[in-house]
Amino acid sequence: MSFGVIHGLMTVLLIILFVGIVWWAFSRRNKERFEEAANLPFADDEHHPAPKRSHEGDKK
Repeated sequence: MSFGVIHGLMTVLLIILFVGIVWWAFSRRNKERFEEAANLPFADDEHHPAPKRSHEGDKK
């Protein structure tokens, strides 16, 4: 196998991999899960409130 044939096969393999990832990302089966994950930063976390920051060490 020549260097050009190997590069050509790698190109075809990477194109197939790219199309597979795009297909998986935009499939209807994953839509609900991805929408839920996208909204996680906006969810109110009542069980674990943010820790209070103390600036006592800054005072001199």
